[in-house]
Amino acid sequence: MTAAETFRYSDLLPIGADDTPYRLLTTEGVSTFEHNGRTFLQVDPEALRLLTETAIHDISHYLRPAHLRQLRKIIDDPESSGNDRFVALDLLKNLNISAGGVLPMCQDTGTAIVMGKKSEGVLTGVDDAEWLSRGIFDAYTKLNLRYSQLAPITMWEEKNTGSNLPAQIELYSTEGDADNPVYKFLFMAKGGGSANKSFLYQETKAVLNPERMLEFLDEKIRSLGTAACPPYHLAVVIGGTSAEFALKTAKYASAHYLDNLPTEGSITGHAFRDLELEEEVFQLTREFGIGAQFGGKYFCHDVRVVRLPRHGASCPVAIAVSCSADRQALAKITKDGIFLEQLETEPAQYLPEQTDEILGGDVVKIDLNRPMDEIRAELSKYPVKTRLSLTGPLVVARDIAHAKIKDLLDAGQPMPQYLKDMAVYYAGPAKTPEGYASGSFGPTTAGRMDSYVDQFQAAGGSMIMLAKGNRSAQVTKACNEHGGFYLGSIGGPAARLALDCIKNVEVLEYPELGMEAVWKIEVEDFPAFIVVDDKGNDFFAETSKPIALRVRTRSKERV
Repeated sequence: MTAAETFRYSDLLPIGADDTPYRLLTTEGVSTFEHNGRTFLQVDPEALRLLTETAIHDISHYLRPAHLRQLRKIIDDPESSGNDRFVALDLLKNLNISAGGVLPMCQDTGTAIVMGKKSEGVLTGVDDAEWLSRGIFDAYTKLNLRYSQLAPITMWEEKNTGSNLPAQIELYSTEGDADNPVYKFLFMAKGGGSANKSFLYQETKAVLNPERMLEFLDEKIRSLGTAACPPYHLAVVIGGTSAEFALKTAKYASAHYLDNLPTEGSITGHAFRDLELEEEVFQLTREFGIGAQFGGKYFCHDVRVVRLPRHGASCPVAIAVSCSADRQALAKITKDGIFLEQLETEPAQYLPEQTDEILGGDVVKIDLNRPMDEIRAELSKYPVKTRLSLTGPLVVARDIAHAKIKDLLDAGQPMPQYLKDMAVYYAGPAKTPEGYASGSFGPTTAGRMDSYVDQFQAAGGSMIMLAKGNRSAQVTKACNEHGGFYLGSIGGPAARLALDCIKNVEVLEYPELGMEAVWKIEVEDFPAFIVVDDKGNDFFAETSKPIALRVRTRSKERV
């Protein structure tokens, strides 16, 4: 046997030591016994249910202290743009509201994802996925969360499951310590916005050099836009034993699950983090000009770059983000009890004492009670990126409602009057708590409605649109031709909008669609920015020039 043929083994993702701060939920439901010289951990199925229900509650209302420190850093940074600070402050205010445990931080309370690693010696005696699903069911049905899962009834027909099940549950077996068996978990809630910004690119070895890689990432990361609610935790994975493993690794890395990977590779082929490339990509994102949604340098909080082994004929590159609703928590079940990661339950300590001086800049107040032509004439006075405060009525409609209205127009029916008279807000609420006017009610991704805009505006509707994220050139063209506007709402602060800005909610049409119904809401001091105007200007078009070579040159100069 040659040296090259010597057997070597390493876990593909050697995640290193666990330095997570945990809190003890209970010592009940776990016990140990000895057999044949080793220790076994008996876990009651109820322990799985309780842990999961609690985890979903916590990640819906609390975030990690490290994330909150990063938001405060944006506010304190003198180089932050006014819009960066405004977004960061609004997100912190939102988290202080969600920490009350009533309104979730985001209206898209996500697909529930559970990844478990069960060491030998852990016994449950049941189908673990079923009991984890029971916990997810209990959390989503008891809390003010939203049901987003659609079951395919036929190839073309779907129906909301009414419980947010099914979940994505993946369970693995590991060797573990014979004397201390343990069941480890990663819980995530992944909303559609950030999930839709997971991308796989099938590249070749040609991309594996510093200059070409940075050019490639310049183009691809910029294309993420703002629809998934930056500032992002960005992950880039280069290589992979398969396409799906590259994407899964990117998801784990965006959740900081792989932070303790090695920082150097070896002949065994294990994954490692490239800290130098992480810094270069981070600087790259700071110079996009996109910032925390409406201009600035904080497009990302941080960047993780993971290098994986690959087949010689394949070079997958995966990109994923975790958004402002950075919802994940680790957990474990040991002989000492059931433990869940300690998230920050008192985020008020991260708020600055004064806010007016921090934000700076003028805010234009827009009265939505006026006729549509008057509102458009007022908006036409201001350039893109102008910060607005909206007060008055909005009509709320998103994917299914737009499809139904298009069917009406295609059949020769007139545009509904409500879309002519009011600005349209692309959104869908979470459940409304008792005594509240609204549940968490943040914007959804505008780009999904792009194909409707020209037809709707030609028919006199959707002249002012409000949502999150960048839009396609066809929307800019339509607004230029028809005199329309697209206003960007801050992606992320759904709880704050519900508590502070939304004063009344009523169904206008299609009540059977639940959160997809057409609603009328009354808002007060609702924050927004002019993104696309009636002259063909698009804020995001200003951020499309490549900068990778410039960043690479400066990186070399620093060395």
